[in-house]
Amino acid sequence: MRLPHSYFFGLMVLLCTRASLISQNDPQAQNVFINQDMQQSIDQWNIRYPDLRFHSGFKPYLSATLENFSDTAVEYLHYPVRNFFLSKTFNEGPDKHNQYNFQALPLIDLQAGYDMLGSRFVSETFGGAHAKININNDFTFALTAIGGRVSYPGFTDTVIQTTGLIPGLGRAYKNSDGSYNFSNLTGYLSYSPNKTFNFQLGKDKHFIGDGYRSLLLSDFSNNNPYFGINANVWRIQYNVWYSWMQDFSRYDGSQKSLQNKFGTFHYLSFNALKELNISFFENVVWQGTDTNRVRTFDVNYLNPVVFYRPQEYSVGSSDNSMMGLTLTGKLFGCLKLYAQGVADEFYLKEIRARKGWWANKQGWQFGAKYINAFNVKNLSLQVEYNEVRPYTYSHGSVQQNYSHYGAALAHPFGANFKEFLGFASYRANRWMLSVQGLSAVIGEDTLNSNLGQNIFLSYATRPYDYGHKTTQGNKRRLMQSDIRFTYYVIPKMNLRLELGYIQRSITDDLGYELQSPYIYFGVKTSIHQFYRDF
Repeated sequence: MRLPHSYFFGLMVLLCTRASLISQNDPQAQNVFINQDMQQSIDQWNIRYPDLRFHSGFKPYLSATLENFSDTAVEYLHYPVRNFFLSKTFNEGPDKHNQYNFQALPLIDLQAGYDMLGSRFVSETFGGAHAKININNDFTFALTAIGGRVSYPGFTDTVIQTTGLIPGLGRAYKNSDGSYNFSNLTGYLSYSPNKTFNFQLGKDKHFIGDGYRSLLLSDFSNNNPYFGINANVWRIQYNVWYSWMQDFSRYDGSQKSLQNKFGTFHYLSFNALKELNISFFENVVWQGTDTNRVRTFDVNYLNPVVFYRPQEYSVGSSDNSMMGLTLTGKLFGCLKLYAQGVADEFYLKEIRARKGWWANKQGWQFGAKYINAFNVKNLSLQVEYNEVRPYTYSHGSVQQNYSHYGAALAHPFGANFKEFLGFASYRANRWMLSVQGLSAVIGEDTLNSNLGQNIFLSYATRPYDYGHKTTQGNKRRLMQSDIRFTYYVIPKMNLRLELGYIQRSITDDLGYELQSPYIYFGVKTSIHQFYRDF
């Protein structure tokens, strides 16, 4: 599907818009979902000015929680864009009823690159628009549509050829020249009757944690329909949402081959101090109709406050549940420390035995962010370590694994890996230099053997019960660096030019070795987070 008109539409909107910061006069009900670059602005504010009502670990943010973010000490240049040409506001009396405004943001992503390994040029040409209407400061309807034609360097193209999916964007429709067409649609209805509660019905993504990766729930997979409730009281934020997902494991090209699966998610965040946050996460995923039974959304999981392990036992369920804990601390007005732990299974007796029981399925994350590092304004540093044991996120029934639409709901590596990440960025006026480094060891499954990395295999096919270690199997060593120069042409519109270079190296125990250099240049306004490091 080609969408050339979307680019012209985006440019027209660009010419008739101007930006406004989030303030106390802006609607409370809108979502603010931002990419990694924009997250740095949030961190700059949150670390320097801790707020007991702001909970940084749940994304997208609700605009009501960012009211204080209009502080002039922090530049928040990118979001939202209000189109006054199409906007009208009516105020009737002191209560200001019957007021609305329309906002629009053009989404343009034009990128050309050269894949040095394949000696070929590739390009990403897609666009669209993000639009929303706010009514009476408490009701929001938002819609985002993007689509276009893309081709990728070999390290990404290989994944698409294997899965038939563009990571995070959905199904890929291949063209005769090796490029792909795609389209992607997200949106939501949001209602905030007061400052405490928010209700949403939509199709989108969520992210749990303060790191670049999340071991609990990430935005790596495609969008999915959901109904969510957000409650913000005192120092506590509580989120519960119910999701409808699809299993891609039996996909044969027909819509009927996609099987339904469902999930319920709970996230409780407590700001014990301005500088200390403790959060708890739990979820359950269960399969829908299959060849053996007819099953839809299980009403037993509608309870918004129950712990699911007791609930599972009460209904005799074998559904896939998981628990997690996050800790975040802020120090000296410039440092944020964060950690995550996930337990897919937890049996203390087997952990103490240290015999490598297969069902000790856990993972952990440790990280730190350092803003204005070494007293250099706008210099940000970040380090992160992730480790996940074999068979985590998998299930005896593949349809109940922790995935949606053929992609992991947590870390893109799946399981059975160790990963180090490093980031550095420096911004001066409209210029920004960003450097990202990755070093990982992934224990891949050997021929006809399930050693716990592929979450799309049933853990019932494991070769043995004891003696399992993280990164067991064929060790694939991945190293990737990405250096990027960005120039913001119109900062408040997020219109920017990007020039970057990726160096990727893969080796494994079987003697495989591959170097994949890639250079790219782009013109963009998009606010999506696209991953190329997996």
